[in-house]
Amino acid sequence: MNPFEQYALSETRRRFFRRGGNAVGWAGLMSLLAKDGLTPPAMAGGPVGGSGEHLPPIPTHLAPKAKRVVYLHMVGGPSQMDLFDYKPAMGDWYDKDLPESIRQGQRLTTMTSGQARFPIAPSKYKFAQHGQNGMWVSEMLPYTARMVDDLCFIRSMHTEAINHEPAVSMLQTGNQIPGRPCLGSWVSYGLGSLNEDLPTFVVLVARPSNTEQIQAISARLWSSGYLPGEHAGVSFRSAGDPILYINNPPGVPPEVRRNTLDGLRALNEMNFRQVGDPETHTRIEQYELAFRMQSSVPDLTNTAGEPESTYALYGEDARKPGSFANSILLTRRMLERGVRFVQIYHNNWDHHGNLGGRMPSQCKDVDQPCWGFIQDLKQRGMLDDTLVIWGGEFGRTIYSQGGLSKDNYGRDHHPRCFTMWMAGGGCKPGAIHGETDDFSYNIVKDPVHIRDFHATVLQLLGYDHERFTYRYQGLDQKLTGVEPAKVIKELLA
Repeated sequence: MNPFEQYALSETRRRFFRRGGNAVGWAGLMSLLAKDGLTPPAMAGGPVGGSGEHLPPIPTHLAPKAKRVVYLHMVGGPSQMDLFDYKPAMGDWYDKDLPESIRQGQRLTTMTSGQARFPIAPSKYKFAQHGQNGMWVSEMLPYTARMVDDLCFIRSMHTEAINHEPAVSMLQTGNQIPGRPCLGSWVSYGLGSLNEDLPTFVVLVARPSNTEQIQAISARLWSSGYLPGEHAGVSFRSAGDPILYINNPPGVPPEVRRNTLDGLRALNEMNFRQVGDPETHTRIEQYELAFRMQSSVPDLTNTAGEPESTYALYGEDARKPGSFANSILLTRRMLERGVRFVQIYHNNWDHHGNLGGRMPSQCKDVDQPCWGFIQDLKQRGMLDDTLVIWGGEFGRTIYSQGGLSKDNYGRDHHPRCFTMWMAGGGCKPGAIHGETDDFSYNIVKDPVHIRDFHATVLQLLGYDHERFTYRYQGLDQKLTGVEPAKVIKELLA
């Protein structure tokens, strides 16, 4: 028996009626529109929207403040009390045990659960207040300190995950269990593309200058999960071809590649007509996008034409392919060309030991480039509708892991509180939200769960997180899941 006929015979009743219902619905819609002389854009052919911009596949529920997102993920969990959460009272607690009244039986990782004691390690770095909002910032971030009035600080983030993989998954997808769509995929699904020749969602993995403790970064973090495959992130490499197989093989001219793709498209269209699998159309579009990227990507990644003023903003490391500074410079070039969502991962923030030796290089990698990027967006008039997010998957403990001295110490994972910041895209500049106790261990004011954070980000993009859904396995799936989540209105401009 023909495989296609066999597939048709095995089709379930539920699938048949669902497909039939769609057909009847479309027929009814078309008849109503025809009476008014209207035709849906998708049926009319040609580009959708003006100036090459696609209409949003999912209409927004609110007036959007942001139309692009840049997510700067510091992999490993930056130490909040060494960067943003100033705790001067800890100076008097050096090498004293963390009180049980503060710990309150919190579970520990296996890396410190066997310690005989939990000695307090005050931050070795000096802090000062900056800007009109008086935000306390560590001496490790002098450039960030200059722009505190442009940033929206959340010092009361918290999560349930205590280890890296589930914690990163929770922050990116709203669930500790892998397999769900990440935030970038949800944004791609909701808002669609702003360009024809580059992916909607791009991922860059920046190389830190110090590689003492690198965490694994899995491609499933930018998976589209149960969303259509076209919404998955496309990873750009820092060495060799930016995208694998972007160039034609030796001896294969563009004309042969074009003929090959035309033949594949014809076969895929035939397959779609007989089987009806929507992923077939996704595959067709991905092949076509890959062909267009052969000309658009080299222009994007060629920074030779950038003026010297660019490197004065971003720092000299922006000339080094694969560095964080170079990655965030490429990000600005992507935003200019219509990339909707850019995710940059910067590794080596997992400071279980030698924080004093590693923190300076980590901060130097990201401090000036982040400042330069924000200034660059401002001067180009792009910050107002670009949401920039900075942070890790959890925080660090005030007590030391391993050996302790006044100049060096390590810190374990701490999910109960950590700090993130946002800029642009409708968030409130200069805001400082949330407080922790004197030990930076427990939240004492305005807690923000990751679900609340996601709900707030979706609000800035124009979506009500309760209504922004995708039907999968009989359920209306949401980024914020089924547990309560709320928009933090104090973070909105």
